[in-house]
Parts: sequence; C-alpha cells; structure tokens
Amino acid sequence: MEETMIVAALSIVVLIASLKLLLPWGKSFRKQFPPSPPSLPFVGHLFYLKKPLHRTFRELSDKYGPVFSLRVGNRRIVIVSSPSLVQECFGPNDKILANRPQFLNTKYVAYDSTTIGTAPYGPHLRNLRRIAAVEMVSSHRLNLFLSVRADEVRRMVVKLAREAREGPVAVDLRQAITVVVMNNIMRMIAGKRYYDDDQGKEESSRRFHAIMQEVLDKSGLGNPADYFPILKWISPKYVKRVKELGFRMNEFTQGLVDEMRSKKVKSDTMLDRLLVLQEKEPMQYTDEVIKGLIQSMMLAGTDTSIATLSWAMANLLNHPHVMEKARREIDDGVGQDRVMEESDLPKLPYLNNIVSETFRFNPPGPFLLPHYSSTDCTIGGYHVPRGTIVQVNTWAIHHDPTVWPDPDTFRPERFEGESKDTDTDTDTDTYRLISFGIGRRACPGGALGLKIVGLTLGTFIQCFEWNTVGGAAVDMSEGMGPITHMAGPLVAMCKARDVATKLLEQEDSS
Repeated sequence: MEETMIVAALSIVVLIASLKLLLPWGKSFRKQFPPSPPSLPFVGHLFYLKKPLHRTFRELSDKYGPVFSLRVGNRRIVIVSSPSLVQECFGPNDKILANRPQFLNTKYVAYDSTTIGTAPYGPHLRNLRRIAAVEMVSSHRLNLFLSVRADEVRRMVVKLAREAREGPVAVDLRQAITVVVMNNIMRMIAGKRYYDDDQGKEESSRRFHAIMQEVLDKSGLGNPADYFPILKWISPKYVKRVKELGFRMNEFTQGLVDEMRSKKVKSDTMLDRLLVLQEKEPMQYTDEVIKGLIQSMMLAGTDTSIATLSWAMANLLNHPHVMEKARREIDDGVGQDRVMEESDLPKLPYLNNIVSETFRFNPPGPFLLPHYSSTDCTIGGYHVPRGTIVQVNTWAIHHDPTVWPDPDTFRPERFEGESKDTDTDTDTDTYRLISFGIGRRACPGGALGLKIVGLTLGTFIQCFEWNTVGGAAVDMSEGMGPITHMAGPLVAMCKARDVATKLLEQEDSS
C-alpha cells in the first residue's frame, strides 16, 4: 500500500465518509466478531499491512487466533489460518463464500468481473466453469496437447545440453523455466511459441509477460482506491492506471482472437475450439467470454508454474541428497536411453512427493484468491457479516507445526505412504494442502499445472547434473506480490548427462 493512502484517508474525506463507514458497524455491536488488533480511526488496521503479508498475518494469527479480522478503510477482512476453519469455510459456508470482492482490477481488466476467477457466483460462473472443464482442461483436451508439452521439454533439454555438453556451465534456471512454461501455455491456447531465437517473437514475449506481470501485481488486495474510494476523486491516477492496463490486456487478447479467426485452417488449440463453439452459439460464446477464458488461463497457468518450478529447483540445489534420491528413482524407473515422458509420472512417487512438498513449503500463492460473503455467516464461532472479504492464509497453514511436524524443513518424505505424518484429524487432511483452492472456486486447471511442473522438474533431474554456484547455498528470500517468486536470481551450474547428450546428437543428425 502506498503512503498516499494515509494522507488521503486522514484528509477532509473522512468528514464526509465517516458516517457511512461507521453506521453499519454500530448496528452489530452485540455480535461477536473475530478478534482484531487495536485500530486507528478511519484508516483502521492499515499499519498492519506490512509485506510479506502472509508472514505478518501469521504473526497476528499467533497472537489473536486462527481467525481474526482487520478493517482497512471501508472494508472488513477476515483472515483464516487453520485446516478446520478452512473446512468450515468451504463446507457449510462454501456457497456463502463463493463470491469474489469487486475491485478496480476486476472491473477494468477482468471484463467487469465476468471472468472465471472474478465473476460472482451464479449461472454465468457455473457456465464458465463448465466450458473450462469440458473444452479447455478436461482429460481429453489435455491429452491433445501431450505432444506440445513433450516438445517444449525436448527443446529445453537440447538447448541446455548444447551449452553444457563439455562441462559445467552457469545456467539461468528461471529463464529456462519461463521459456518452457510460457510456450506450453501459449501453444495450447493459440498454437504459437512466444519464446525462441526470433527477435520479433522475443519482443512479443516481453510485452506479453510484462502485461501478465502487471495484472498479477495489481491483483489481490493491493489497490488503495479499493479501500478508500474517495481516492478515485482526489487522485484519478489510481483508476487511470488500471484502465490503461485493462486496455493493453484487451488489446493483446483481442489480437489473439482476431489472428486465430482469420486463419482458414482450424487446429485443436483452445482458442480455435472456443471460436468453433462461437459459430454454433454466438450469444453464449461472445468475444468477451472467450477473451476472459483465455486471460484466466494465461494468468492461472504461467506465473504459478514458473514460481513452483523455481522454488522446487532451488530447494533441490540446497538439498542435494533429495535431488540424488529423485535421480535414482528416475534412473531406475525410466533409464538413460530416453527422456522421461508424462506417462512416467505415476511411476515416480518420490518425484511427486517433491512437487507436493514444494507446494507446501513454498506455495506460489501464499493466499487463496479472496472470497466474499454474500450473507452473514459464522466462522470459528464468530459472526462474519455480509460483504466481508475472507482471506485464507495458505502459507500459514502449510507452515503450522500442529499440522505439519517440522514445518520449516524441506522434507518430501513426509508425503510417503498415506500422508499420516500429521496430528490432525482425518476429516481435515484434505484442507491442509490447498495450493489449488477448494470448494466451488477451486482452480479448474490444477491437473494441467501438475503435469507441467512434474514433467519439467523430472526432466531437469534426469537429464542434467546440478550444483550451486561456488558451493554457496541458494538465497531463498521471497519476493513481493500475490505470486511469491524468489527475490534473487536462480543460477546453477549445469552439466549434461548421457540422456541429454544422446538427444542432442539425435537433434544434430536429423
């Protein structure tokens, strides 16, 4: 949050807005709200919003309990930090909390809150989720793109093997990961690679990634004017910036739609499939619906996978015994005569445990997307009024010592067997690892994310030997933002193994 919020909130605005802000609260004095720290008039708990928020909120949870509340400007926020309360939120209260808060970003970037991630709960959202489940991320649709995922991994192996064939070389792992993920998602959506050696495409990819990053940075709870509406009038820049971002995002997605529509030969891409459906049912599959669906796919499928793979490789570099154990499993189960395939993943339980432990240890989204109460409800015995933002602190749950023994240690072995490495009741086990959300607003693309992450990570381990630069541990500091990336670079020493060298030789001889 910017410092201008404080100045503006304490200005003459509060004289006009104070009555409106305070009256609704006064009606419910006898209700028992979730506990909260001391607050200031009008600005509320603004000074508690210190980044990284997931760690700050965990500290507040340690003090006030697994459910507590904050008020920022004209909005009440309830933060939940335990599996049993998550079960309560998305069990009996699932429908009540199935809405999303409306922000400037959802209005001007997400097509007036009509995308799958921002739409209010109702027929439109159910229709979007049906379209996504059947036409975009069903098992059948994902299997159609199996060759795309395999090809992008193969390209990555060949590129790195060419650099590291003669001996260890320093590799920018984050860049390699970004290329694999971005090209995977964009080829599935539009049938085109956005990262390669072509200069024009590199410029397009940078523009595309910059737009995506800016949208993600402005998502969540970050715009001051969403909490102090008068700022829209005092300083129009808050609205102007979001409008400009929405214009650029729409320009990009509309360009994809127009380009695909102009092609005479249809393909199996997600966008082509949606355009075929548009010809049959134009009122249901409008351009806006289609653009919203592909926007959601790009936002949900790129940065989260990039962050997860980066954290996974960083943890493996800092825990070489884990990397070696995974390599032995892959060598025994796949060998060195061919690059592993997606069909190998079910036979590699330890690799899958590494992925699960990465989601636990470094969840790419430290919070679930915010929920919004459509009516009054009760959470943890406390009254939560209608119109409250409910935020689940995923990171805090994943690092809770009462849920995960030794939670601050990266240990994939905790997922071996039936996941009995916990003191929680069986009923809440489902709610202790929740990186993809849960309930009516769970991420429909979780299966795709697991395929991309599992295949890419396994191939890194199988095809190359990795070491830290100079023997120094990788800096695990967290960056800021709704998607938690590593704060620093991810560079490692890379040496090609036999399977990578064989693939490179096949490529050069073809």
